[in-house]
Amino acid sequence: MTPTRHRAPLVGLLVGHTVSLTGNMLTLIALPLHVLAETGSPAATGLTGAVATVPVVLGGALGGVLVDRIGYRRASVLADVVSGLTVAAVPLLDVTVGLPFWALLGLVFASGLLDTPGQTARNALLPEAATAAGVPLERAVGWYEASERGARLIGAPVAGLLVATLGALPVLALDAATFAVSALVVTVLVPHSLRPATPADPGGGYWRDFTVGVRFLTRQPLLRAVVLLVLVTNFFDATKSNVLLPVVADRELGGATAFGLLVGAMGGGALVGSLVFSTVGHRLPRRATLVTAFALAGAPPFWALAAAPPLPWVVVVFALSGFAAGAINPLLGAVELERVPAHLRARVFGVIGAGCWAGIPLGALAAGVAVDSFGTTPTLLAVGGCYLLVVLTPLLGGPWRTMDRPAPADQPEASLTPAG
Repeated sequence: MTPTRHRAPLVGLLVGHTVSLTGNMLTLIALPLHVLAETGSPAATGLTGAVATVPVVLGGALGGVLVDRIGYRRASVLADVVSGLTVAAVPLLDVTVGLPFWALLGLVFASGLLDTPGQTARNALLPEAATAAGVPLERAVGWYEASERGARLIGAPVAGLLVATLGALPVLALDAATFAVSALVVTVLVPHSLRPATPADPGGGYWRDFTVGVRFLTRQPLLRAVVLLVLVTNFFDATKSNVLLPVVADRELGGATAFGLLVGAMGGGALVGSLVFSTVGHRLPRRATLVTAFALAGAPPFWALAAAPPLPWVVVVFALSGFAAGAINPLLGAVELERVPAHLRARVFGVIGAGCWAGIPLGALAAGVAVDSFGTTPTLLAVGGCYLLVVLTPLLGGPWRTMDRPAPADQPEASLTPAG
């Protein structure tokens, strides 16, 4: 007898995630433009960006314990509500009593602090939602990643158009509305009864629970290898996105238009890649797929920029690299979801995220120094070569041999019984 499929929870997670991240893109575009218009200071704009970034890392590392304790569905809704209120306070205070710069920074920090835990909570519910919907985990994670990439791809140009038409403050108010919609969608479509079969144990103190998550990660060779690999590749990617690509676009490819075109090409390719992987990913060999995707996504953009061909050729390279990159996060996300116990997901995912992101600011700093010291082309060639060597390391074996899918009996079970 075929088991009943419940697609609403998976749909709710995907729609809520898409709407929430689209709102994030509105803020990402509108907030710096508002600060620049109000202060006229690029330094103040940069400071605002830094204040918006720090809580994302802190919230990811430290918020996982709270997400495990209060429950994934409740954490997702709470994070969206709090983020919506803090973002709404910016235009509201600005047009009423006024908003000093220090108060704006406080609201920006508070809004970002729960953003990552909210995303972590939705991600942690994917195994149960996928099982309830009767779809392979790779497909659900692929859809989840595609929704994220689609939100970023569509949200940025829409935000730019809205800011140009309405102004920055109305767009921030619209962002607050998107958080409310996300919270409502998750509340309506994701039932209380959708939860891991093994609930989190809230018996210990906060730091004890945090330590449990860190200890679990350090004792898993494959997860440690994943974090190390992504930390290093994020370091390399940051050299491109934060320094090398803007410099080459400005000096050799025609400026901001070329910059935006290349970013859009890679983002569009990644969206298509995520959708394709969601369809066929569960049939592919994991380690070979990961190495191939990383090799095609990582080094070619650096070498294309170094070769300086006509812009259309660079766009093609970036689009193809983005397509390959679209498989990476769904594949690694499925591996993590399979290996982390349900009651530890949020705290372990938070630590994984913080470890992976740690290389990003260092990469941007190192790229600036390297370009000043050695020039743009040598830096592009060297980083591309190092990128390729690093992403080939899974072929050496070790913990990467354990990437195979677990037996069906090891798959997480969903609890979707009627609430009584």
